[in-house]
Amino acid sequence: MKIEFVSKNYNDSERLVRIVETKLESLCKFLPDEVNSIVKLKAFGKDGEQMKYTMEVSIKFRGKVIRSEVTSFNMWDNIDIIMPKLESQLSKIKDKRIGGSVKGINSFEENDEEPKNGALSQPKDIGKIVKIKNFQISIITVEQAIEEIELLDHDFFVFVNAEDNKVSVLYKRQDGNYGLISPEY
Repeated sequence: MKIEFVSKNYNDSERLVRIVETKLESLCKFLPDEVNSIVKLKAFGKDGEQMKYTMEVSIKFRGKVIRSEVTSFNMWDNIDIIMPKLESQLSKIKDKRIGGSVKGINSFEENDEEPKNGALSQPKDIGKIVKIKNFQISIITVEQAIEEIELLDHDFFVFVNAEDNKVSVLYKRQDGNYGLISPEY
């Protein structure tokens, strides 16, 4: 496993790097040999407030990306929170059944063997849509979308961007700023 560390406003210690590497290596039982991981460590906070620390781990393999992000008041706590999340995600992919044959992470062979007992296992239950909401979409500017998101006190807002005529999503970030998602066609 190739692991790359990226830090922003955070000085990672050798001990922290070693522990994260060891814990990520323990996930190799779910992964193929060629895996790239990126660990992003970030500290942020306003003057006079307690600092917050974010750890984001992205694991890339065979065209798939598993990602998890955790923010807390202690980077060491983040390690203990993020690793079970990653293991759960990898376990779900390993157990996933596609087209009636086993095609999880450890099934990289191209053959479609039947399970030895002759019966196919049922896939685990995954989330389902429990509510559908329709709404009017407006053609507005990004600045107007920011006003709307503040008025509604929502975390995100979907609109048609008047500047490029594309459906966009404005979302509120944890640092108090905004992010904009725009499609590329």
